Amino acid sequence: MLLVGEPVLGEAEKLALAKVIDTNWVTMGEQVRAFELAFAAAQGAADAAAVNSCTAGLHLVLAALGIGPGDEVLVPSLSFVATANCAVYVGAAPVFVDIASFDEPLIALHDAELKIGPRVKAVILMHYAGFLADREAWHDFAERHRLLLIEDAAHAAGAEGAGLFGDAAVFSFYGNKNMTTAEGGMVLARDPDVLDRVKQMRSHGMTSNARQRLDARTASYDVTMLGWNYRLDELRAAVGLVQLASLPRWNERRRELVAVYRDALADRCPAVSVPFANDSRASAHHFLPAVLPAGIDRSAVMTQLRDRGVQTTVHYPPIHLLSLYREQNPAISLPQTEAFASRQLTLPLHPKLEHGDIEQVTAALAEALDAQAPK
Repeated sequence: MLLVGEPVLGEAEKLALAKVIDTNWVTMGEQVRAFELAFAAAQGAADAAAVNSCTAGLHLVLAALGIGPGDEVLVPSLSFVATANCAVYVGAAPVFVDIASFDEPLIALHDAELKIGPRVKAVILMHYAGFLADREAWHDFAERHRLLLIEDAAHAAGAEGAGLFGDAAVFSFYGNKNMTTAEGGMVLARDPDVLDRVKQMRSHGMTSNARQRLDARTASYDVTMLGWNYRLDELRAAVGLVQLASLPRWNERRRELVAVYRDALADRCPAVSVPFANDSRASAHHFLPAVLPAGIDRSAVMTQLRDRGVQTTVHYPPIHLLSLYREQNPAISLPQTEAFASRQLTLPLHPKLEHGDIEQVTAALAEALDAQAPK
């Protein structure tokens, strides 16, 4: 089965894990700190805070920036549900924004302008499929409306400029991401004080962690703010350091494979469009989104591809149509998001793929589409 996403793990990760085990110190310590500094440097930032998931990072960022009850946060509906949930975690309300177009399925600036109200305090940009939103346009938008600007950079690890848009950014290292620690995430923040609050909040609001207390030869600590248990451990950090070293090479391989995909789809499946096809913006090429022709039975296509050994999926069911949010706001309509999501299909993309695999995928897709053509 050709999988939609597949991690690249090997002997280097095994060795890194073994070294941590040999130290007999597996909670936050030297590996976590080294990983934070290395990732920050790779993205062009001064420092970072490692957390146990991107979701945790988004929650911490909103809390550290002071978003709370009564506030509203502009979010894309075309994203994983965590993008909206994090606003709810702090007592705020997500305000769903449509995408710009099928060619640019990113949160739309023109719709965001229409959703501005007195309670809106922040906007979360989600770099869909690893393609970065327009930094200057969104920075100007946030400045004009005095909003906090936050990046959901779950798809964008290694993309040039990701994490440097505004007030904070959060990356994901989940198992299907461009680099992985199985579970894990990383927070960047423009203001060092905000990042310090994130670091304290990720560990119950305590003023020191176990390693710091060991090194200081004291058992004392204080709790000065509400916090959570969102820490990353030494084992995952060690794997992250190994993965980070390969990330530029893997992302370049993804870029090459996307170019092959675009040519193959144009040749074999000309009715299928690929977002960002003529766009030169920075991207980590996290996954390959395709848009099927109108009227196609996507479920039948997915079943036929699976029978041919090709896994596919959908990114994403719109958040505003999920039961939790639809029941709260049944009148919300996002025409572009809903139309795009009904036709979007994610094809396999990861560094282990070969050109022949792409030929297999596109041939199977062409066959599945032909099976639905009028006879």
